[in-house]
Amino acid sequence: MNINNKIETSLELKISDWELDFYSRPIIESNQKKRWELIICSTKNYKTKDIFFWNKKCPANEVNSVWLTKALNEAINEAKKQGWAKPSVVRFWRSSMKSIIKKSLEAISIEALVSRRTYDLFDRIAFLEKEVYPKEKGYVRGVLAPTFSSKLETSPQPLPEAVRGDALTVSEISIGELKSAENWPMEFGNIFPIQQDLNNNDLVPGLRLFSKDRSLALSAWFSCLEPIKLVICKNQLILEASEDDKWLVTDLPEKDAKILSAKFLNNKKNSFGYQFISIQSTPYIEKFAGFWILRDIELIS
Repeated sequence: MNINNKIETSLELKISDWELDFYSRPIIESNQKKRWELIICSTKNYKTKDIFFWNKKCPANEVNSVWLTKALNEAINEAKKQGWAKPSVVRFWRSSMKSIIKKSLEAISIEALVSRRTYDLFDRIAFLEKEVYPKEKGYVRGVLAPTFSSKLETSPQPLPEAVRGDALTVSEISIGELKSAENWPMEFGNIFPIQQDLNNNDLVPGLRLFSKDRSLALSAWFSCLEPIKLVICKNQLILEASEDDKWLVTDLPEKDAKILSAKFLNNKKNSFGYQFISIQSTPYIEKFAGFWILRDIELIS
């Protein structure tokens, strides 16, 4: 019996969602066509210490769901060789490629989730654009593959009244506290390992919501929201989420907005852009109905 248990343990695969981008890159190939490339990475979590990276060039005349489906199967097979299970969810945010990507993921029975909550993918593409592509023949400096559409310029919508809670406050927690989030009791949320080399005393800004009777319902709604980051626009605190959603959290006095904006900017420089959203029934209970780690990162061009 013990031998069988050891065999089962040795065959356990690492489990993670995937993040995907399928688009042109700042490289002109020898045929004078833009390079198209599929880039995949797994999402960091507390159960695995490493990340699966995979990319494949696509001929410009084969940018379609047939090619992508075949490439995804190749990626799944390679991941399995490296000890990874087939993902159940793949996040992507490139709206112009939505139809192709969704069709391909559906063909291999993987849930497609349109979301900008792809922080590890952003880091990967930023690395390629800074360290890899400029060294390749045919590199073109400038914008060949815009990150997001102009939809992001739309006006924010007020949070639905049912999920505004009883009270809210803009608060801060330390990097040291955030590093221990894995051990916090929570019903809903999405957390991930943060940079270990950051100063434990640096503060991370975030939003705390309280609802005595509806904290779980509030958290369930936020869980479907795919929250990305908090931003200050004029005197408004805005939550960006999902593909291109913007939600007005609250209006702020001008002085408070300036102070908070400065804190957000400082945090991006010193603490990797981390933010948080917490939902509790009261400020005094040591349990979260919901908790999310967010990141405000410099978007790739």
